[in-house]
Amino acid sequence: MSVSRLFVEADLSAGIEAPLDETQAHYLRHVMRREEGAKLSLFNGRDGEWSATLSLRGKKAAVATVGARTREQGTEPDLWLCFAPVKRTRIDFIAEKATELGVSALQPVLTQHTAVERVNVERLRANAIEAAEQTERLTVPEVREPIGLGSLLDRWPAERRLLMCDETGGGPPIAEALAQLDDAARAAPWAIVIGPEGGFAAAELAALRRMSNVTAVGLGPRILRADTAALAALACWQALLGDWRRPTPRLVNDYRTSRLTT
Repeated sequence: MSVSRLFVEADLSAGIEAPLDETQAHYLRHVMRREEGAKLSLFNGRDGEWSATLSLRGKKAAVATVGARTREQGTEPDLWLCFAPVKRTRIDFIAEKATELGVSALQPVLTQHTAVERVNVERLRANAIEAAEQTERLTVPEVREPIGLGSLLDRWPAERRLLMCDETGGGPPIAEALAQLDDAARAAPWAIVIGPEGGFAAAELAALRRMSNVTAVGLGPRILRADTAALAALACWQALLGDWRRPTPRLVNDYRTSRLTT
């Protein structure tokens, strides 16, 4: 039987009982039909990954009794994705796939041409958690409240590099631009910014280009949807600057069971 993998908020150490929320308890008991003593895998983004066993409490509640640590907490790329919100199913897709691609923060950005007025941050976080559970990440990206592009740039950390996907065709190919970076730029924290479906306004493009640490790049000859552009840029960054350059420690042939499978 596959091992259900869950993200929990509690600190993890051997012998403790980690609380499971109502949704997790329902999922384990009634969706996965797990019984008392079922094997679990837990992570919280801080303490690595731990084996655990399911302890049922009454008809609805459950806790996880923590056993031994199975993986130490490692370092991950410091990479933000700043993106203009799109329609519901596509923004869910961005949150899920960006988590799979290793972002450390998801930042919705409101621009002049953004068509979506409301962002369900809790739903995005739920998608990010499920994607982290499914893909054996040891962290869940921070999901932030939406912010206007001007406010974001005003508060921009001086040390963080900005990769701007330039839909006007004014930037060099992304692979060429990233390959030419010096060692200091490669080692810096980064963010990728993606515009809305209607593109950035002229004033927004000008503000982005005035940033001292911006790298404007092109994503090829075809016009990409906003969600496609976000994932294409993330994949290129990971391949050239991120943790795709590291040897893969193991090959997982089948995903562990998470709520995404239901």
